[in-house]
Amino acid sequence: MGCRTVFGPRGDLGYAESMNATLPIRPMSRSFPVAGAPIGPPPPAPDVPQPPPSSPPIVVPPPPAGDPPPADPPFTDPGAPPPVLDPPAAAMVLGRVHARRLREVYRSAGWPCCDAIEVDLLAAGLLERQRSAHGHETLRVSDRGIAHIASSLVVNRGALSAHEALVEQVAREMTRNGRIAWRGLSLRARLAPAEEGGKPRWCIARPDVFSIRNTSVEAYAQPVVHEVKVSRADLLGDLRKPDKRAAYLDLGGECWYVLGRDARGRPIAEPEEIPEGCGVLVQEGTRLVVARAATHRPVQRLPFGVWMALAKAQPVQGFDDEAQDLLMSL
Repeated sequence: MGCRTVFGPRGDLGYAESMNATLPIRPMSRSFPVAGAPIGPPPPAPDVPQPPPSSPPIVVPPPPAGDPPPADPPFTDPGAPPPVLDPPAAAMVLGRVHARRLREVYRSAGWPCCDAIEVDLLAAGLLERQRSAHGHETLRVSDRGIAHIASSLVVNRGALSAHEALVEQVAREMTRNGRIAWRGLSLRARLAPAEEGGKPRWCIARPDVFSIRNTSVEAYAQPVVHEVKVSRADLLGDLRKPDKRAAYLDLGGECWYVLGRDARGRPIAEPEEIPEGCGVLVQEGTRLVVARAATHRPVQRLPFGVWMALAKAQPVQGFDDEAQDLLMSL
């Protein structure tokens, strides 16, 4: 209140005037808005502590002129698969099975198999994932994958050339001994029953060289099978298949293993590693040396299916034909 009126005992204003002189006059607080003033919360009381003033914003100084610009985070298209990071060094070893899968993907439509081999190829960057407009994910051989396929084919051709050269040497040696030799035949062989009292089993055997004597008497044919190996891994894998060896023994009276040499010129195996009953020939330069003779089993007659396969196939050219060619050139 601006002033306080106090009436004295006599009802006069003398006492009020004296009070106005002693009491301070405070401005009256308004509880209603003033016309034109903004509407908002009332100002705080004088005795309420005020918050400290806000600190000024922190300004980061620009990097020096010599520093490289900051790298932007990698951006990945939401519609594309995330990139595959490079695996750590020596984390995986790519073998023949990986090269075979790469060739299969390259020849096919590229549908994923989602197995461990495919994971290795994706992590190595040899395969790439592609997503079509319909959301189907397929695989594509990358440029690195094409280079890996080419390098594996070079190795395969080298091994195949060494194998084919040794097969040719064995076939020519058979013809030199007066026999008729064939290469790459597919012959039907009979195997023993899987269980006692069961029916015999049949399989297709593909010996590297199959030869018979040059005779008109069937009982004197003496068929012989030669299996050529130039890789130790290939030999050990073949020895773990007893049915394959049993098929060779069913087709021929003798079964021989011809062992080539490795890159250091050493035989790929010792004769003791070859099962008993099979002969062993070891390559020594341009010669084939008998390391162990094969067990001979007499064969009275060949099955009719074998004769038909021999009649359809082309035998290795003999030395008599070459001599005849020399005579014609005179």
